[in-house]
Parts: sequence; C-alpha cells; structure tokens
Amino acid sequence: MLITSLENERIKNYIKLKDRKYRKKTNTYIVEGLHLVLEAYKSGNLIELILEKDEVLPIDVPTVYVTNEIINKISNLDTPVNILGLCKMSDSNEIKGTKILMLDEVQDPGNLGTIIRSSVAFGVDTIVLGNNTVDLYNPKVIRATQGMLFYINIINKDLKETIKELKSLEIPVYGTKVEYGEDVRNFPSKDKKSYGLVVGNEGNGVSSEVLDLCDKYIYIDMDEKVESLNVSVATSIILYELNR
Repeated sequence: MLITSLENERIKNYIKLKDRKYRKKTNTYIVEGLHLVLEAYKSGNLIELILEKDEVLPIDVPTVYVTNEIINKISNLDTPVNILGLCKMSDSNEIKGTKILMLDEVQDPGNLGTIIRSSVAFGVDTIVLGNNTVDLYNPKVIRATQGMLFYINIINKDLKETIKELKSLEIPVYGTKVEYGEDVRNFPSKDKKSYGLVVGNEGNGVSSEVLDLCDKYIYIDMDEKVESLNVSVATSIILYELNR
C-alpha cells in the first residue's frame, strides 16, 4: 500500500501520535530508525511498519509505504529517517520481580532513557514511574533507551502506594540521600538480593514525603569537590553496585 496524501486518515492518525494524549488514547506510539524498529519487532511490540517508498525491510508485519513528505510530517527528528514503526504500549500495571527501581519526578527524557538502559544492564525487574515523571513514550525517551524499553517491566504508579506494597512483600526500600546515608559500596550481599530503590528529581532529589517512608538511605562516596551527579549517572552507579 502506497499512501501519497497527507489528508489520508491513517496518516493523520500517525501525525497525531506526537501528542501524548493521543498516544494514551490509542495505546500506540511511533519509533524511528532501523534499530528501534527491529527491537520492537523482536519483542513483539511492532504493529505496523512504515517505510518510505522504495525502502525494503523484509519482516512479517503489515507494511505501509509513504512519500518523503509524509515521513517528514510523522517524524519527530530534525533529520527524518526512512524506516518507522507503529508500536503498542505495554499493558502492564503490576510490579514484577524483587528488584524495583522507583523514579520520583525525573523530568529529563534523556535521563529516563539512560536509566532504563542501565536498569536492563544491571538486573532491575520493574521500573515504577512516579507521578509527574516524564512520559515513557516521549520520542526523546524512546530514542535514549536504544530499544531497552521493550525488555523490562515499566509501570506508572504512585510511589507511596508502591512503597506500601513493597513493604507488604518484605522488600526493603532504599532512598538516595547523602545525609545519614550508607555508602552503597559497603552494602552486604543480603541487602542486594531484593530492594526498592528510589531516585529523585534532577533539581530536588527524592521528595521528603517519599524519603520518610524509606527503610534506609544510600549514597555514592565521591570527591568532595563534586556536589552531585546527574541522576542517570548516579542511578547507573548504584544499580551496578547493587548488582555486584
């Protein structure tokens, strides 16, 4: 099927997916580029393949061919690519596993994408996106994950409710905080087998309301000249240490 008109209803719907509300309404979103499309396909999340005319990608999903003009309208990139995919959102809303990462109002799409990649790398079972955390399906988040969003359970849930649930399961909850914290490098192995780890907003850290619910605080020991680390860098280091 080759579509050449921007007035085509299917194309209009693709373009609307730039808007978060429409993504949520349809439970679909767009990924761009060969790597992300293939990761979506391998993980069973690819619904349709969208190719610029004359492009070839022999995978077994419904394929729509479009003009360069249409690609440019659908794309979120400054320099659009000629391979896109329509994907379905995850329908998961439950915590899975015993290694849980909770994000308290992380705002930057690049930070969330990096945190997702590190979570897959270092054994996290579920990521919980707390209230006011950046949208998982923001195009910048998707690109920053490099496709790893397809390989980990990610849910949206109030963190206070989440912590209550973890405690009912006897999973300890650690908050990131320098004051009265324990150096993550000194954590005993028994405290790494299951955990709920809370990391916070780029400017304000973890909220006091959430910190008050944590069982203990942890921090990264570093040169005193450095006041703080980027949240994605800090989270990656802590997850690495907890996975050792």
